[in-house]
Amino acid sequence: MDPVIVVGAGPVGLALALSLAAQGVPSVVLDEGQGDDEARPVRTVVLRPDTASFVAGLSGTTVRDAGTRWVAWRSMRRGRLLRHVAFGETPDADPSPVHLPQHALTRGLRDALAASGLVRVVTQSRVDALEQDTAGVSVHTSGPGGTWWRGSYVIGCDGARSTVRKLLDIRFAGRTAVERQAVVALRTELPWPGEALLHRLPPWRASGDEVTARPLRDGVWRLDWLLPPRAELVTPDALVGRVRDTLAGWCGSTPAYELLDTGVHTVHHRLARRWRVRRAFLAGDAAHLVGALGTQALDEGMRDAQNLAWKLAQAWHHGASEALLDSYQTERRAAVAARLRAADQSLPILRGGAGPRGWIPGAARGHDALVTDGHLGRGPLGAPPAYPHSPLMPPYAESHIPVGTQLGAPVADVGVTAPDGSTVTLRDRLGKGRLLVVLVAPGTGVWDRRHWLTAGIMPRLTAAVSSLPLDAELLVAEDYPGAPAHAVLLVRPDGHLVAAFNGVQPAHLRAAADAVRGGTGRGDAGGGVEDADASAGAAADAAEAEAEGRTVDVN
Repeated sequence: MDPVIVVGAGPVGLALALSLAAQGVPSVVLDEGQGDDEARPVRTVVLRPDTASFVAGLSGTTVRDAGTRWVAWRSMRRGRLLRHVAFGETPDADPSPVHLPQHALTRGLRDALAASGLVRVVTQSRVDALEQDTAGVSVHTSGPGGTWWRGSYVIGCDGARSTVRKLLDIRFAGRTAVERQAVVALRTELPWPGEALLHRLPPWRASGDEVTARPLRDGVWRLDWLLPPRAELVTPDALVGRVRDTLAGWCGSTPAYELLDTGVHTVHHRLARRWRVRRAFLAGDAAHLVGALGTQALDEGMRDAQNLAWKLAQAWHHGASEALLDSYQTERRAAVAARLRAADQSLPILRGGAGPRGWIPGAARGHDALVTDGHLGRGPLGAPPAYPHSPLMPPYAESHIPVGTQLGAPVADVGVTAPDGSTVTLRDRLGKGRLLVVLVAPGTGVWDRRHWLTAGIMPRLTAAVSSLPLDAELLVAEDYPGAPAHAVLLVRPDGHLVAAFNGVQPAHLRAAADAVRGGTGRGDAGGGVEDADASAGAAADAAEAEAEGRTVDVN
């Protein structure tokens, strides 16, 4: 079968190719650039725990060696501390986001690609034509080695100005310049080493209404100032003035600092009407633009890659129903639309359009909680998405039981025992294209594995797992939040909970696994032009109806 074609060699495209390779699917990455990544200290990314774990599984030590885990989050208003969130590794502590330079992330992904053996990166290759048929896709590139490329599928990960999206004639509706920030990277010492800071309405208001400081490695900080909505020109002198005023306000006087890089970042909010057209898909900035109020566009792009990779791997190896491939758009587009809707509803309140509500007692703390959610990956603005209404969810059965994780939500990262006897975390077993079946069995940690593997319900559960219609791995956990002893959890390859059962229920377990693959019906994994387009259009209309009224067509 032909390889998958990935257009775009940014972090999302590289992560998608790596995730496909981890599941035995070859790909060709068409890179419009030279294959190098400019080291811009001011261009950094923040990864939430779920996306940081996904990236760590793909690129080895990149997150550990290049990333910074914040010690705490500090939120201030005027001169007063409103919130202090300490991060840690204990179950009760908030997990820390990871902050790292984007070029370091991209370099780590490129290094992992080179070692994978299943990914070919072709530089100086600009896509200018795309054709589809029932058996695959053909993509033409211009450049020194311009030619036609043949693939089984194509994914446009080529950014906000996506050529793939334009060749597919997909609308890209949204709002332009929702927020603007002046940004600097500098090396200095601040009073809160290792802590990220959001300061709203600082007393020295000459530098603006809001400023954030986020630590990186080696004493480097990224500072962002929210700019007025008007198109204010940020001159070098004005930017240096902001730096001096802000550092003096925090430290009492301006400390020594080394200015490393500067820039102006403009946030747009847009959402592609369709994310799938037959064998062509969109991901990352080609499909959506988010970023206001601390939300992170790369988080959503990595979730796109994780969601799509296992579905394409299933289609590449075994064929797939249209329902499985359509579910990428249904799940991910609805999740991003909800994120955009939450930001649009919050912006008038937080940016001065709330009228008398801004004077209500306690409003400052409420507003702070909204912004903190966006920065820390919590609540409607930042929490990892759940897919409770996914077409891949099985119908309710009497054997289903509730646990501490909502159906369709990411599972808790508990410790599990793998088939080889090693103890790992649940997230360590994701990304291989396999379903995970987790038995909750208190006490197994103190038993010799040779005994409990053949005791009690294990032989029956092992037989049930081996007969599932998708590749699956059986894991054992000492406990799981809200789950009773002998509960059995079915987890998707991307870590979302499908169902929890009261004991071993082979027929119900099999039915749930069949639902995950989109049912037993098989098409040609992308060939049914009219049916696929109708299905994709209906899903897009449903998701777009949720966001209607807040976007305008800008393409």
